[in-house]
Amino acid sequence: MTLQLLSHGNSSLQSDRLTRKFGTGKVTAVSVGITAFALWGFSASHSFIMLCVWAIPYGLGAGSVDASLNNYVALHYASKHMSWLHCMWGVGATLGPYIMGAVLTGGAPWNKGYRIISVLQIVLTAILIFSLSKWKEQNRSLEESTGGRVLSLKGILMIPGAKAIMVCFFCYCALEQTAMLWASSYLNLAKGVDAKTAASFAGMFCIGITIGRGINGFIAMKLKDRQMIRMGQAIILSGIIVMILPFGKIVSLIGFSLIGLGCAPVYPCVIHSTPEHFGAERSQAIIGVQMASAYIGICLMPPLFGLIANHISIKLLPFYLLILLVMMVYTHEILERKVHDES
Repeated sequence: MTLQLLSHGNSSLQSDRLTRKFGTGKVTAVSVGITAFALWGFSASHSFIMLCVWAIPYGLGAGSVDASLNNYVALHYASKHMSWLHCMWGVGATLGPYIMGAVLTGGAPWNKGYRIISVLQIVLTAILIFSLSKWKEQNRSLEESTGGRVLSLKGILMIPGAKAIMVCFFCYCALEQTAMLWASSYLNLAKGVDAKTAASFAGMFCIGITIGRGINGFIAMKLKDRQMIRMGQAIILSGIIVMILPFGKIVSLIGFSLIGLGCAPVYPCVIHSTPEHFGAERSQAIIGVQMASAYIGICLMPPLFGLIANHISIKLLPFYLLILLVMMVYTHEILERKVHDES
């Protein structure tokens, strides 16, 4: 998992260079092809070492897709389309475990589950290749507006607001993944929810984000990105407050539901607002470092809470999430202030 996330981050940082040179369509098609190849490698692996080896190309391919495709949609489509794009991510993230569960329930080895997903990725790669001419046509205006200059990491960090959006994205992804990964343990150990119900409800957290993003696509027709982000942050806060207050088991489940619902608009709207905040010529580079910051947050912060839970108390989860939320809100408001001052 760590190797995969590090590969994600590295390829995201290179997304600006790759997209300017080859275009979004080619980068997306090749990246999806690499993930299909890596998934086939998972299906053929019979040792932990080989799984680690295949995690590297999988992370490289997935990171390039994340940064390039998100920037493409941010530049060419409305906020509602970005929400629906990430809603489809949720559908895929939910479908994958169901496919693996069906494979294992049917008595087949786990390798077959990865092979099925690999075949689906191969089909998707073929579709992307056949659509390359359309991508090139839509990408022409971007190539004309951005020129050929590639920003270095040092150059990106010098852009006003870049550090703020990196920390903001780090905190959001850390909050989302920590809540998702520790929900069942918290509900069981801190609130006394039985293990089966707690595990099932943790899965509902991801489903809630998916449904929320589908609904947010319609809300985004009326509200601006900054309003959507603030709305999501307020809902997350209400969920955390519900968790902190000494209510019963059912209310604790509602608290996690609110956090999941609040998470829904934040990620897609932060991404979609990037060209508005930093300009089309810088958006690919900024989104690349945002993705890298996200992977660092996902990699570091849930395990850090594990140490806190192990050595102090798992009951500190809502306070841990609250700290991440406060930092997220603070850095996002810094970004908005910088953009307002410049305009």
